[in-house]
Amino acid sequence: MTNILYVEDEQSLALILADTLMMHGFQVTHCSNGLEAMTSFRRQMPDLILVDVMMPVMDGFDLVKRIREEGHGVPVIFLTARTQTEDVVAGFHLGANDYVKKPFKIEELIVRMEALLKNTHKPASRLRLRIGEHYILDNVKHILTCGDQEERLSFRESELLRKLFESRDQVVPREEIIKAYWSDDNYFTGRSLDVFISRIRKYLIKDPHIRIVNIRGIGYMLTIDQQQV
Repeated sequence: MTNILYVEDEQSLALILADTLMMHGFQVTHCSNGLEAMTSFRRQMPDLILVDVMMPVMDGFDLVKRIREEGHGVPVIFLTARTQTEDVVAGFHLGANDYVKKPFKIEELIVRMEALLKNTHKPASRLRLRIGEHYILDNVKHILTCGDQEERLSFRESELLRKLFESRDQVVPREEIIKAYWSDDNYFTGRSLDVFISRIRKYLIKDPHIRIVNIRGIGYMLTIDQQQV
């Protein structure tokens, strides 16, 4: 079931929309402000976020900014009465996927949600990847599991590990990685990539058969001993 995080401080609207979404088969978690929603987001890792802009404690813009700064690519739709062009532009610059102006028709919102979910969901074969004998990567929730222990990865860490694993025994060029995951970040450097690789190595440290090799001046290659594949 698709899990929706719905952030809205207007209780009457929240009740109506949440009930309607649940009638259409969505699982809905409702929060009344951005701070509460941030805690819920980190705990549940929803498939899509619906968020108002004007809220107490932490507004929708700040919430989405924090989520994107942590590297999460979960689809976001703003639902708001702030209809000025500068507000819409600000919303998209923060990382929103869509911006729906109040009042809106619920049927139209659901169509927009379904379109986003269809475009962002990965093929089933990529949802859970077994890496060696001990690790499983959930590439939707961005959780790396080793036995009964879980490590929550950032969106970019999860995607980078997936890319290295799916290209195992092949060198993935540094430029290709940076272009794929950091092309919009003017402050990201090759040294920053080395830091990300070091983190991933630490996540995989319990399996000595898995290695991420630095091919100097070219890129990185993930290898797994043959008996561990």
